[in-house]
Parts: sequence; structure tokens; C-alpha cells
Amino acid sequence: MSAAKSDVILDRMMALHPKVMDLVLDRVWRLLDALDHPERDLPPVIHLAGTNGKGSTQAMIRAGLEAAGNRVHAYTSPHLARFHERIRLAGDLISEEALTAILDECYARNGGETITYFEITTCAGILAMARTPADYTLLETGLGGRLDATNVVEKPAMTVITPISIDHEQFLGNTLTKIAGEKAGIIKRGVPCVVGPQTDEAMDVIEARAQALGAPLIAYGQHWHVSEERGRLIYQDETGLLDLPLPSLPGAHQYQNAGAALAVLRHLKLGDAAYEGAMTKAFWPARMQRLQDGPLAKAAPNVELWLDGGHNPAAGEALATHLASLPKRPTYLICGMLNTKDATGFMRPLAGCAQYLTAVSIPGEANTLPAEKTAQMAQSVGLEADVAPDVSAALARIVQKDPSARVLICGSLYLAGHILREYAPPT
Repeated sequence: MSAAKSDVILDRMMALHPKVMDLVLDRVWRLLDALDHPERDLPPVIHLAGTNGKGSTQAMIRAGLEAAGNRVHAYTSPHLARFHERIRLAGDLISEEALTAILDECYARNGGETITYFEITTCAGILAMARTPADYTLLETGLGGRLDATNVVEKPAMTVITPISIDHEQFLGNTLTKIAGEKAGIIKRGVPCVVGPQTDEAMDVIEARAQALGAPLIAYGQHWHVSEERGRLIYQDETGLLDLPLPSLPGAHQYQNAGAALAVLRHLKLGDAAYEGAMTKAFWPARMQRLQDGPLAKAAPNVELWLDGGHNPAAGEALATHLASLPKRPTYLICGMLNTKDATGFMRPLAGCAQYLTAVSIPGEANTLPAEKTAQMAQSVGLEADVAPDVSAALARIVQKDPSARVLICGSLYLAGHILREYAPPT
């Protein structure tokens, strides 16, 4: 069956989107009811929310569960190269045939009613996972938590809240307190919740919500600790200490994500194979991903080429910390961002660790920040910057200037998706 078939249905679904975006669950409940409530038939659910690290944490949980012999569903967003990446059934990306059939069914059952793209495709993912045998389901929120389309499981096995920072203010609020309130909306009565590192402001909100619902917290700094010692990851909780390899996902910020994943796996009592697997077998594209093959890498054989999709100030801080930890090498940024993001907040931490930034517009994205504007904002935080028509041209210019540079392509998951479609779709 042609890969274009699912794309055609997805385009048709976009036409159902309401003219004004409002976060409610009414449309989701209506469609789930028409589908005979597949959310009630999911294998045990681990539900994740947060601003940063959800995808990486989910990837490590999945790697650990699978290393212990479990079959795992996983739902995530957005996709990078192909929509199929959002739905993983018992370990494998959903096939084109299965995706087409499930999208067709959801479109028909929706009956032409108004519904957002994310809502109807989330219902499709839930339906596909409910019909496929597995041992666990990993659900990652798309936006917020309380009114997110994934927040429909009455009694998940566990919930997870990764670090919260300012993002999506137009939907979630312009303070950490408001945003944390939305993220904490995934906490359910009596269901254990693993909590990653938080500001005091966010933690106060999470603790109040958990206390009101009698949900036990398994919180960083209180119930578990994680650190790097002599090239090993040391995790400690109330049941003892784990001495593990560092996470396969690069960057010191991944240590805390790894700790959250280990806290989940420890609570499930899955054993050493799971803990080791979470560290050594996780892969998550566009999170400091080294590009070593494909047309871009071949065009710059002596360049150390990296790709990252982080796009908010916290991601900028994490990238700057990681770049500073690498062996010294002239570092150049190729950056494209959406106009809905805090571009100066993202770029400010990077000003101290990069020689130059070349700005690009994100191909095919109506909400791209124009390259000229990105360059101006980079200059405003102390980065020398210019513009290029595309990533290939930007890379060629850097190679001409410094053939053995370190180059980081960054600023947006949408830019990362474009690069991966040109380079190689994630598996």
C-alpha cells in the first residue's frame, strides 16, 4: 500500500481542526465513545508529562522494559520524519497498512465533527494500541497534561513529570505555577508519580495536587538521587544503590532523565537487566544525535556534525553545558526556529560556546522565524551571525571557513525532522 495513503487521510483530518484552538477534552471523549472506549483496554499505562526530557525519559523506560522481556507500546509527538514514529506497537513502528486502516476508521467514526489533528490522531493511536497485545503502554502528553488528549486513562499504572519550564504560554499560562498546574493534571488518585528535578514553585504545585489525590510521589532529591561518578551513573533510592553505565543518550542533562526512568523501573521491580538496558539501549533521534552518514555528513567528512531539536531556554542551557563538556573544537551553530518560541532565551546560553551562528528558515513551515530575524536575535545575545538559504549552504560555508569544525544544527524539532528526512528517517 502506498505510503501516500496515510498522508492523504492525515491531510483530510487537518480540515476538521476548529477555527479557534481551545484545550478541552469534550471532542476526545466524544470520539472515544464512538470507538467503544479503547482507552479502557490499554495494557498498563505509564503516562508522562513535563516541558523537557519527556521523549528521552520515555525512550529509556521503553529500553528498560524491553530489556526485561516486555512488549511495549509507545505514543509520542511530534514526529520527525514520518507520522508513523508517533505510534509504536509492541516494539515496532506502526505499519503503513495498519496506520491507514486505523486513521480511516477514526475519521469515519468522527462523522465530520470538529476535532483537532492531535486529538483525532491520539484517538487513533489509542485504538491501535488497545487492539495489539502488549505488557505496557507509554503515553507522552503533547501539550500540558490536564486537558491533553492523552489524559483519558482513569487509572494508569504510574505517572511521570519531567522538569517543567516556561513553554507554550499561550495555552498553558505565563507562570511556572500555572504551567505546573496543567502538567500536574496527569496525577491520578492513588497512582504513584515519579517527579524529576523541579523548581520550588513547580514542586509546590505538584505536591499539593498529589496530596489532594492521595498519590504517592517518588521525587528527585527526596526519594531518589542520581549523579555521575568516574564515568558511571550512580542512582540511589530507599531500596539501595545502582552503579550503571552512563546513558547512551549524550549530555549531562540526560542523567536526570535517566534517574526518572530508573525510578519507574525500580518501582515496577523489574531487575538488573531492565536498569542496564535503560542506560545502554535507548535511542532518541534529534537529541544530540551524531550525524555520520548521509548527504550532509558526506559533504563535510571532517566536520563533527550534530543534530538537536531542543527549542526553549532550558534546552539551550542543556546544550551549552554539553558543548562545554566536549573536547575543545571550534563550534558553529546552524539554527532555525519557530516564531512561537523564545529564540533569544534559547540562544543566550549558547553565545559563550559557539564561534558563529548561521540562521536558516525552516523549509515548509508557515510559522518559521525568518532567517534574518533569527540572525538579529542571535546578534542581540552576543553571537556573531549571518543567514543562509538552507542548511546545505550553511554547512558548505562553515566547511570553507573551517573544514574540521564542530557543527550543531539546532533550534526546532521541525528543522530536525527536515534534516532527518534528507538524512535518514529515525527507526
